[in-house]
Amino acid sequence: MSLRGTTSARRHRAQTLDASDAFADTENNNNRNSLMIGLMETSSPELVQKARMVLGKRNLVLVGLMGAGKSAIGRLVAQALSVPFVDSDHEIERVSRMTISDLFAAYGEEEFRALEARVMKRLLKTGPKVVSTGGGAFINERTRRHIKRGGLTVWLKADLDVLWERVNKRDTRPLLKTENPMQTLENLMNARYPIYAEADLAVHSRDVKKEVVVEEVLAAIAACPIKK
Repeated sequence: MSLRGTTSARRHRAQTLDASDAFADTENNNNRNSLMIGLMETSSPELVQKARMVLGKRNLVLVGLMGAGKSAIGRLVAQALSVPFVDSDHEIERVSRMTISDLFAAYGEEEFRALEARVMKRLLKTGPKVVSTGGGAFINERTRRHIKRGGLTVWLKADLDVLWERVNKRDTRPLLKTENPMQTLENLMNARYPIYAEADLAVHSRDVKKEVVVEEVLAAIAACPIKK
């Protein structure tokens, strides 16, 4: 089954995804005046300034498994850096007018990944912004190329017990709808962690205050050389 199916509804969804202004609403809703709340109290102005200089006009892209905290941490990092924040899964749902679970159920993972790649390519055309990605985005070779070309990547790396504690309370993860979801999650870790390791930076996501992880992300960025 294809996202460019024969029914008019499917054609409409494909056209919505491919529209030239598909991301205008996201940019408008995440402009600097509405999102930015100033520097976080836990981050020194010097650290934030250095991280912002290193990022320049690039996008900061957070990758990692489901439950790693990409959206929560990404939103706070964006606020600290005074740049827009975009959740790529939310963008996929917005342009397709379907939930991630419904997309998987209706079209399968292969078609979903193709849609995801198109969304990521559009999102990363301009910057700077902070983008949180779905767990499988960086695993897809085509999407990974877009991400690497479009910005600085940070892998939020978490241990199995931390991930499981975060994801097992909600039945919204299509890939975990198996007989043994915890084993499935561990299998995903084993398969995906070597690929996540290709990210420019890695920060340990764990059970501490979000501000601690945000500070470590900013420090990791600030430690990078400024790209000329």
